Amino acid sequence: MSKQPECHKRVLENMSTVVLMLDADLILEYVNPAGETLFEQSARHMMGMPYVELIQHRDEISASKWIDEIKSGQSFTRHGVPLILLNHNEVTANITILPLTSSADNTKYLIEITPVERWLRIARDEQRVEQQEVTQEILRGLAHEIKNPLGGLRGAAQLLERELPSDDLKEYTQVIISEADRLQALVNRILGPAGLPKLKDVNVHEVLELVRSLIKIEVNDKIKIHRDYDPSIPDVKADHDMLIQALLNITRNACEALKGKGNITLKTRVVRKYTIGFKRHKLVACIEVIDDGPGIPADIREKIFFPMVTSRAEGSGLGLAISQSLIQQHDGLIECQSEPGHTVFSVILPIN
Repeated sequence: MSKQPECHKRVLENMSTVVLMLDADLILEYVNPAGETLFEQSARHMMGMPYVELIQHRDEISASKWIDEIKSGQSFTRHGVPLILLNHNEVTANITILPLTSSADNTKYLIEITPVERWLRIARDEQRVEQQEVTQEILRGLAHEIKNPLGGLRGAAQLLERELPSDDLKEYTQVIISEADRLQALVNRILGPAGLPKLKDVNVHEVLELVRSLIKIEVNDKIKIHRDYDPSIPDVKADHDMLIQALLNITRNACEALKGKGNITLKTRVVRKYTIGFKRHKLVACIEVIDDGPGIPADIREKIFFPMVTSRAEGSGLGLAISQSLIQQHDGLIECQSEPGHTVFSVILPIN
């Protein structure tokens, strides 16, 4: 029987739902790791805080009514409750309150908080992964169909060139050959890298520093590249070259969005209890590329990871699609949030 409390603790610590335990005065006695993630604070820092400091409501009337409802001694559930957290983040959540009475004067309150945004994000990510896989299959089939006649076209132009009597006429066959080569390169980019990732332990900060060095060579001094690294992030299992290519594509896109002037921040953090597609991970590395450019137009925001989708006339629309494909081969995902003055591309990689 002595093992039962330890078992219960392990269950709570591995739940994706936020669990808080409050005493009779609504002072925090326990918070699980999911709660630490939501509040962006350690359990040690939050312990002993009153409920009204941890969670605020929209106005004093609703806050007072909420406290009275908690202390009523009745269990209840509320859906879609807007909350302002200790870290000043605003979330909409489903909340369940369960009074636990061990004696007449020793009531405790168990609070479960499930942010609605989390489930919406999981559903969106699942849909994005499925769409990306279907799109890649269609494009690969199309690319293979294009490659064969393209090779025949180029070969025929070379044979024709040998038979032409005039160098002036060879100018036309050279146009055919160069355009065939250009299309061949485009098809190869659509197909992406051949073979599976060669996984090894990779330090994400070494990769980011290499990307930063390459980008600094390409841009002028008016684009500033800042670092915001979490040194505690362990190595991830990744293909070194693929990871560089994915982050290079994203950072180059950010530079092009800035049009020669602005700021880019390379940021890393560890996130706990994160779901990618259909799989939940205890720890993931979150690598963010943040720029203060004009943002992504609303009409293409949901389609930017599809091939050939771009807001720039000179863009191919392949960079982000290839990056997403590379990261998905690592069981990861790229997400994007954008508004004028603040665009964030987040590369999520599992930490094993």
